[in-house]
Amino acid sequence: MIRAVVFDCDGVLSDNGSSWQMIHEYFGTGGNDGGKHQEKLEMFLDGKISEEDFVAHDIQLWKGVSPEIHRDDIMRCYSGVGLIRGARSVIEELRTRGVFVAIVSSGVDMFVGAIANMLKVDDWVANGFEWDEDGWLVKGLPTRVLSHNKGLMVEKLARINGFNASEIISIGDSRSDLSMMIEGSQFVGFNPRRKRAKSAFEEAGVPIVEEKDLRLIWPFIFPGEELSD
Repeated sequence: MIRAVVFDCDGVLSDNGSSWQMIHEYFGTGGNDGGKHQEKLEMFLDGKISEEDFVAHDIQLWKGVSPEIHRDDIMRCYSGVGLIRGARSVIEELRTRGVFVAIVSSGVDMFVGAIANMLKVDDWVANGFEWDEDGWLVKGLPTRVLSHNKGLMVEKLARINGFNASEIISIGDSRSDLSMMIEGSQFVGFNPRRKRAKSAFEEAGVPIVEEKDLRLIWPFIFPGEELSD
């Protein structure tokens, strides 16, 4: 019996790519032209640089365009982003059945928090920034969610709430999200955007939902059932 469902956010609950990449798009620093950001991104995805180093480099690129960055500027990056199809139905029905719903994301906390509040989830955690008292960007916060070891947060959630691993299922769209699958728990790969993600899901032998409709994960949580609006 599943007592907790843990979701990634970007591309799983929200209909967008990376919430970090959206800031790059806003400032014009994230082109796919082999530039500095892409080089660091590949190094980060391969585990060659730390989360803190990657965020510090991102902030350096943004401040090269706009030396003063306000909290409102970051929120403006997410204007128009909506929920993935079926997200509200899935979360509402899970909560109706008494299932604990959490978000474990290495995305930007301002954005993830807005999605968490919109969906009224039970708990959430993400990474983010330090701001001064007037709302100006100072630096990145110490990493809360390690992209390559998100299972640490799932284990903490289980420990605090008294869940057994067998009672937890995690939902993610990237190769690193597989780290949410702590020993004894389950995982569903949803909406993999990168080939490396789909290949990793296939290699891990987990179910994969390729359509962008979160309701399609339902039979993996409650076998024999389907969820419709």
